[in-house]
Amino acid sequence: MPTDFTLPELGENVTAGDVVRVLVAIGDTVAKDQAVLELETDKATIEVPSSVAGTVKEVRIKQGDRIKVGQVVLTLDDNAGAAAKGPKDAKKGEAAAKPKAQPAGAPEEGGISQEAPGAAGGDTDTAGAAGAQKGAAERTRGTTDAPADERFAEHAQVAGGRADEGARPKPRGEVVNIDRGARPAPAPVKGAEESGAFEGVAPPAAPSVRRLARELGVEIGQVPGTGPDGRISVEDVQAFVRAALASPGAGARPAAALPDFTKWGEVERKPMSGIRRKTAEHLSQAWISIPHVTQHDKADITALEGLRKHYSPQAEKAGGKLTMTVVALKIVAEAMRKFPQFNASVDMAAQEIVYKKSIHVGVAVDTPRGLLVPVIRDVDRKGVIELAADLGKASEKARAGKLSLDEMQGAGFTITNLGGIGGTSFTPIVNWPEVAILGISRGIYEPVYDGHEFHPRQMLPLSLSYDHRAIDGADGARFLRWVAEAFEQTFVMLL
Repeated sequence: MPTDFTLPELGENVTAGDVVRVLVAIGDTVAKDQAVLELETDKATIEVPSSVAGTVKEVRIKQGDRIKVGQVVLTLDDNAGAAAKGPKDAKKGEAAAKPKAQPAGAPEEGGISQEAPGAAGGDTDTAGAAGAQKGAAERTRGTTDAPADERFAEHAQVAGGRADEGARPKPRGEVVNIDRGARPAPAPVKGAEESGAFEGVAPPAAPSVRRLARELGVEIGQVPGTGPDGRISVEDVQAFVRAALASPGAGARPAAALPDFTKWGEVERKPMSGIRRKTAEHLSQAWISIPHVTQHDKADITALEGLRKHYSPQAEKAGGKLTMTVVALKIVAEAMRKFPQFNASVDMAAQEIVYKKSIHVGVAVDTPRGLLVPVIRDVDRKGVIELAADLGKASEKARAGKLSLDEMQGAGFTITNLGGIGGTSFTPIVNWPEVAILGISRGIYEPVYDGHEFHPRQMLPLSLSYDHRAIDGADGARFLRWVAEAFEQTFVMLL
């Protein structure tokens, strides 16, 4: 009797995935719990086991398809003999009955090297973070058109001093709807009965107010005016934006349409992978909802680098590498105990700060499939050698696409290291729902003055981004200085 195998539930909030490989073909004998499909979801790449046994009669999907939970994947003939066999017996039976049957799997894809040669801080766990964060980092203050941003910064004191991505300055003459979803039906503005300012007729507003509305991406006709005859003021525009940003789902606006690039030359379009799509959505939400502040500092790691090299062979025997990321894991865990506001989350719906008692730290890892962030558990309870082994295993699983969803959830803080590539500093984006992230760049030798003369010292650039709703600037500076001093004098951390 034919039996359909449908895509089962894959995990919390996971409803679909992209087919990476189909591991069986028509005529293959499948045992219960045998992997039949490799699927890339928004969070990880996983093998999907069959819940039924039998001979494959029809394959309903192919590589590259995007399939949803509940969709039919295979149709099998429910052979009583195959159903009773275990995985090994089923393979034997398949070999006897069908010598030329295709194998139920293929060699695993190779990962990329975690380490790259370079100076201290040179582990490349997070090389992919540069690509995922570059666009968002360039949108920080001071990197866009100066006149427009000055106007934006002057007037966008909304939603706690931060406007969201939908409220970025738009090219002159381009006006978009700041509200989520469909545009409301045309309606007269306040006071239209007296002034005649119905939809299609310019509402009463000064040129400076109209310019502000354009720069904030607001249609002036949708702003209710509180002045005489419905006249719209600067305060009215600001109040309209505040209300829009405070509304549920304010950050989930439709993306602006791109221009037709084929006018200027040949282009190629490729669909986003599940991981890239989820990364884009997650970072966009984080950038919109979190008022970011980034502070920079440097740590003198001249002495620490000598210790790191000395104990590296011991870490390699344990199955890991003693990188600066591993050292940073231990230092950050101690800093999170000293500064509990950095191990927290902001619950705006309940107007509460959630402080976490366990210390779990995520580490951004560059993989062929994109940026993944495995979580190292109970970092404060482990030594650096054990942490080196844990991080090595997590990085290998990430590159092989074997991380489970649980292994990427529950962190209270994230570390991202671009030292293996280079750079002097960057602006990491807070990994929501966390409130802080530490970025590490390449350590370089610099002349440092000791009060009498200059000495060559190896300095490690540190960049700390944090959620200003939960962390004040002074606390951010104290945290980063404590971390820098711990790199410089690790014994102080132990005290």
